[in-house]
Amino acid sequence: MTTHTHQMLRHPVKFRTLQVQRVERLTPHMQRVVFVSDELDGFVSASPDDHVKLFFPNSAGEIVTPVMGDNGPEYPPGREYSPMRDYTPRRHDASRNELAIDFVLHGDGPASLWAAQAAPGQRIGAGGPRGSFLVASDFDHYVLIGDETALPAIGRWLGEMPATMRADVLVEIPDAHDRQLLPSSAQVNIVWLERNGEPADRSELLEQALRRLPTPSGDTFYWIATESRRARAMRIWLSEKRHVPKEWVKAKGYWKAAADDADDDG
Repeated sequence: MTTHTHQMLRHPVKFRTLQVQRVERLTPHMQRVVFVSDELDGFVSASPDDHVKLFFPNSAGEIVTPVMGDNGPEYPPGREYSPMRDYTPRRHDASRNELAIDFVLHGDGPASLWAAQAAPGQRIGAGGPRGSFLVASDFDHYVLIGDETALPAIGRWLGEMPATMRADVLVEIPDAHDRQLLPSSAQVNIVWLERNGEPADRSELLEQALRRLPTPSGDTFYWIATESRRARAMRIWLSEKRHVPKEWVKAKGYWKAAADDADDDG
């Protein structure tokens, strides 16, 4: 059996101010915001599922980001913190100092509400990425599984795959209008699963599609990103029913169904 070696890279933590350059509505539930900033000089995002922390205006309209102290990030005293959420760097153009972030528009939460009204000239803060998990590139097959919050990472991953790679992709979205073009040089099969009104935390479309998916030949890496409980359940199923080694699965909860949870990844 081939030993597939993953790699973890650490990056210096830097906080930046970003300015909206342009906004593009990709689908009814996805808004792309392209930021520009000279402070993006030196920005590094080495993995498709990296995340940056975005800092949005507080109730006074201010962007209050931490600074790195001896004990980690420290906020200035006496000021209201900016709401903070994690997002995937969808595309980085170092030559233009541009960073594109895709936001899921779900109607609530500081990030979604901000993205829905974003306009050129507005500013937010950003921090990181502080690290990149590089999945081994020598698997025979890759399976990418996620809901709409995972689309930025899935789209970037497919766009970076070489022609020699093979991948099955299972994507759950609100309805057919939320499909996106996901170009790739790799050999890719994409299955779109539309909830059509079913709540995302109650849906089982991804779970059912995973069970129907034939076991790919050769060594296969599985990447899963969706609601936390669902991601954990699919990881357990792969371990117990398909006997997939734990090092061949990366399952992450991009959000939680609990109403008081702050996760809002996109």
